Amino acid sequence: MFDVIIIGGGASGFYAAIHIAEADPGLKVAILEKGKNVLKKVSVSGGGRCNVTHGEFDPMVLTKNYPRGAKELLGPFYTHGPQETMHFFESRGVRLKTEEDGRVFPVSNSSQTIIDCFLNETQRLGIQIYRQSAVTSIEASATENNTDTVWKITTVKKQYLSKKLLVTAGSNPKIWKLLEGLGHSIVQPVPSLFTFNIKDERISGIPGVSTPAKVDVLPRQAFNPKITVDLKSRKNIKTLFSAEGPVLITHWGLSGPAILRLSAWGALKLHDSTYRFPIRVNWLPDYHQASVLSLLLEVKEVEGKKTVLRTKVVDIPKRLWTNLVKASGITNDGKWADATREQLQQLADQLTNSRFMVEGKSTFKDEFVTAGGVDLKEINFKTYESKLCKGLYFAGEIINVDAITGGFNFQNAWTGGYIAAMAITDELKK
Repeated sequence: MFDVIIIGGGASGFYAAIHIAEADPGLKVAILEKGKNVLKKVSVSGGGRCNVTHGEFDPMVLTKNYPRGAKELLGPFYTHGPQETMHFFESRGVRLKTEEDGRVFPVSNSSQTIIDCFLNETQRLGIQIYRQSAVTSIEASATENNTDTVWKITTVKKQYLSKKLLVTAGSNPKIWKLLEGLGHSIVQPVPSLFTFNIKDERISGIPGVSTPAKVDVLPRQAFNPKITVDLKSRKNIKTLFSAEGPVLITHWGLSGPAILRLSAWGALKLHDSTYRFPIRVNWLPDYHQASVLSLLLEVKEVEGKKTVLRTKVVDIPKRLWTNLVKASGITNDGKWADATREQLQQLADQLTNSRFMVEGKSTFKDEFVTAGGVDLKEINFKTYESKLCKGLYFAGEIINVDAITGGFNFQNAWTGGYIAAMAITDELKK
């Protein structure tokens, strides 16, 4: 018999367990983990450096990074946000640093620092960790006085009883199914944070090229494989989603922060499109087509004897410039003086209005994030307790909250874990 059982040995599970045990050292706390290893996502986050949180301390601004859950997280972030998270780790000897883009990492640049912190704390506090303990059933039964619930959790190894149950099992379809059996609604999970698969000569052969760009997701009917310079028709096309930031050309298509943001905000619609949709890329996000065309026409007058291919006149990587020049119908040895107005208009179009057809997605490294989970309407965000089952709590990705990259998904885990921990200890004191 335990006071608290936590299903899921990930970030929010460990964070909650430590706060529960510190708030009341007399409580018996256990973590059930289905795999051999705990804290797997912590291990791979941030390329193995662990992007602990983001250095944005204003809850209103912070919530803008959550495609799902922004409204619900506002209050919780005032209670326990990035500042409190950073204090938690630093007070336990983990030195942190905030990088230029706001992402927070351990100074060691190693996720093992965070993992060791958690494992040391759970050992110090006497928290039990049961690995290879996949949960197969969750049952609730009333106590003799009918005022409290006792939870019976069955794993592949044995059964456990607990006064309170906290579910932090991440994107786990089997646990979602068990929660449905308790009456909860599960919002259909779909992938978030993925890269775009594109086969196109303009970006083939130049993997590793990265440059700032503005990317728009367009309605499917907006794709025309033929290059067109019909400005009027282009302006009338409605953009579904937009993002600006670094774009990385890969062996399989496009990635980078701007693409990942689009995949998060567009997760549901892009899933509905079966990941086949057109995008428009402006490789010069500070300029529009007309101003770029004016520049190219000026260069034609001034640098007429030089070849277009070797004279990069805008701030984009050389290899990308070469591919876009070729896509505009200008030959390898074509000189500026010989370039027709139509060719320069095509080049301006390629630089500011490149159209690509996305044909599928790829998971972003190991940092898989899912949009979907326990319906937010069924959770009390003052306590993270279920509105349907007394004594049942949630935290982390098990609920329908997800964020863009940058430490925001972890902050959701820390915040939920902390608030659930405080609510659980308060209830057990009654």
